[in-house]
Amino acid sequence: MTKLRILGTGNAQAVDCYNTCLTIENENGIMLVDAGGGNGILKILEIESIDLSDIHHIFVTHAHTDHIFGVIWLIRRIGETMSKGKMEGTLTIYAHKELADLIEYISRSILTKKVISLIGDRIIFSVHEDGDERTIIGNKFTVFDIGSTKMKQFGFRMEYENGKVFVDPGDEPLLEKNYEIARNADWMTHEAFCTYEDRDRFKPYEKHHSTAMDASKLAESLGVKNLILYHTEDKTLSTRKERYTKEAKEYFSGNVYVPDDGDSFIL
Repeated sequence: MTKLRILGTGNAQAVDCYNTCLTIENENGIMLVDAGGGNGILKILEIESIDLSDIHHIFVTHAHTDHIFGVIWLIRRIGETMSKGKMEGTLTIYAHKELADLIEYISRSILTKKVISLIGDRIIFSVHEDGDERTIIGNKFTVFDIGSTKMKQFGFRMEYENGKVFVDPGDEPLLEKNYEIARNADWMTHEAFCTYEDRDRFKPYEKHHSTAMDASKLAESLGVKNLILYHTEDKTLSTRKERYTKEAKEYFSGNVYVPDDGDSFIL
């Protein structure tokens, strides 16, 4: 059984929900994807009853503040846990080279000597390039450059039980060059900065983002079965689930999910 847990659903400016990050979990372990913009990730993991000592894999998509700084806090706390003899094994951080170098530089610049001493030994960077494959928690991951014009960013395609496919294209629209990666996926996450109705208010296109309409049209054209919309604004939280779902269902015939922080799915 593979479980997807959405820890945060908000975009970079969100304060009433946490920044976009998630876990993928099975009997082989937990992989965290991004970690939000600060030490709020520690509270969220506590709420979700996820022990730091159980996190051995972190996939980092890109270096924007709402994705990377939670990783620094986790390196600090996991490193401290290792130093106290309360965690076995290693922590592997998956990132492209520039991002891995940046995370290591920040860590070496501000963290304690006892944590820094673990880098390269028990805190390990697995550097990838476009098209590389990795086996993480027993599943096959194929990473891909999303083609961002803002900052180098990678998404991934995960193949798991009985040939099923889950795709996470990062926090920008999936580009045509990567359509085949997501075609006929069983599950796909996709950013939806706002509804199309609210485009003039939130201006998603100026920020290289999508609306719920755009994401659902794309998912329909690719034959995706289940679509999760997140990385949204936080000004309409009370009606977000209803409004985003309604708009997406006008264009997408599969299952649409607009999660709140902490929602989980069996993939």
